[in-house]
Amino acid sequence: MTLRFYDTASAEVRDFVPLVSGKASLYYCGATVQGMPHVGHIRSAIAFDQLTRWLQYRGYRVTVVRNVTDIDDKILTKSEASFAPDFVPEPGDVREEEWWALAYRYEQEFLKAYDTLGVSRPTYEPRATGHIPEMHALIQQLIERGHAYPALDDSGDVYFDVRSWDRYGSLTRQNIDDMQGAPDADPRGKKDPRDFALWKGYKDGEPTTASWVSPWGTGRPGWHLECSAMVTKYLGTEFDIHGGGLDLRFPHHENEMAQSQAAGHAFANFWMHNGMVTYRGEKMSKSIGNTISPAEMLEHASPRVVRYYLGQAHYRSVLDYRPTSLQEAAAAVERIDGFLNKATERFGSSFGFVAGTFGTYTETMDAFTAAMDDDLNVPRALAALHDTVRAGNSALAAGDDDAARNARHVVILMTQVLGLNAATEPAAGNGKERQALEVLVEAQLAARAQARASKDWAASDAIRDTLKAAGVVVEDGPDGATWSLQRD
Repeated sequence: MTLRFYDTASAEVRDFVPLVSGKASLYYCGATVQGMPHVGHIRSAIAFDQLTRWLQYRGYRVTVVRNVTDIDDKILTKSEASFAPDFVPEPGDVREEEWWALAYRYEQEFLKAYDTLGVSRPTYEPRATGHIPEMHALIQQLIERGHAYPALDDSGDVYFDVRSWDRYGSLTRQNIDDMQGAPDADPRGKKDPRDFALWKGYKDGEPTTASWVSPWGTGRPGWHLECSAMVTKYLGTEFDIHGGGLDLRFPHHENEMAQSQAAGHAFANFWMHNGMVTYRGEKMSKSIGNTISPAEMLEHASPRVVRYYLGQAHYRSVLDYRPTSLQEAAAAVERIDGFLNKATERFGSSFGFVAGTFGTYTETMDAFTAAMDDDLNVPRALAALHDTVRAGNSALAAGDDDAARNARHVVILMTQVLGLNAATEPAAGNGKERQALEVLVEAQLAARAQARASKDWAASDAIRDTLKAAGVVVEDGPDGATWSLQRD
């Protein structure tokens, strides 16, 4: 099947034809590092990590760029608040923290969350503050082409003239006359209230460290400009895919596309947007107290379970969180691990096919591939994965070692593609600790086997219950008992 993705700009699923044969270029919006990662950030990162892994599996050499917005109004506001005499720190806040220190601290929190949940590091992760000259060049280009102008009030601001670009609004299919300017935007110096800032002139009271010299006066870049400058530097004026959360379509991506194309750049061939995360069907909001963060999820479930949950829906759909969501995801992961653990007990750690093929699982692997090729349909791909797990368990029970061995390899391949084997699990001990655990558990299983042979069922059950209380799951099979550590 041809690899196909939904393109927001054309509002249709199109064949993916890379600009350079055998290569794929992907830029997706990373974090504005003004606070801890929220669940929307992580869902987006997992969605584009799945895309990256699938493109790699299909044989593409993928270049991934994910930006860090480390200069922004919200960052400056939060830093300024920390210097106020009446500042009351909330968990994670730091008193009298400079904006650049705040941004860097939260950048590290994002990296930690990405790594914990198995999100691959991008090829490059540029910071906005490291690309001021490229932003100046892009602004000058837009001014020369008649699409940008210095503010009419000599404030040092520079604005994009939305009415100069007749395709403005095309990404989100809006008519410019139906749009409103940002409610909190200062309309002074603008030709039109919908014009957006490319450069923001320095204002009294702002830290001088948050401003740079420019041809239009000291100041800092506008949010939308930053991404256009960075993606062009690393992926060129035309690239394959631009991604981000659905909430970024307008105004951020609309403005990005307008200013880039107005500068003469073809820009993104595909625009891909992931859906939002809701709580029992409602938008998550701190004001109504229905938010849950990745950190909170990780208090209740292992990283692999959290990744499974956040990555299980189709990337374009809404993902709804309910109190039982992580329990359901944990059960699904446990079914996968249960089969793999039993297969490893039977065959050891070798992952090779029996005959170098998918064997009896060619059909399920074909179904998995067709699902992922069809606009990254992860729900259908997971269905193929669980079909293989069930078939593998049946093969183990029937003593069909060839089929079971092939099933294990196919399951491992599918979990690798989905990144389910990449999330960081809490260490169960290694080296001497792991060896001691194995000796103790095996001794308990030997005592239990002896009790069962003597038909001392009470003693057998007592040993099993003791192990279960310690987080060790025991499963009885035709070849004896096996054990594994219980998932959270």
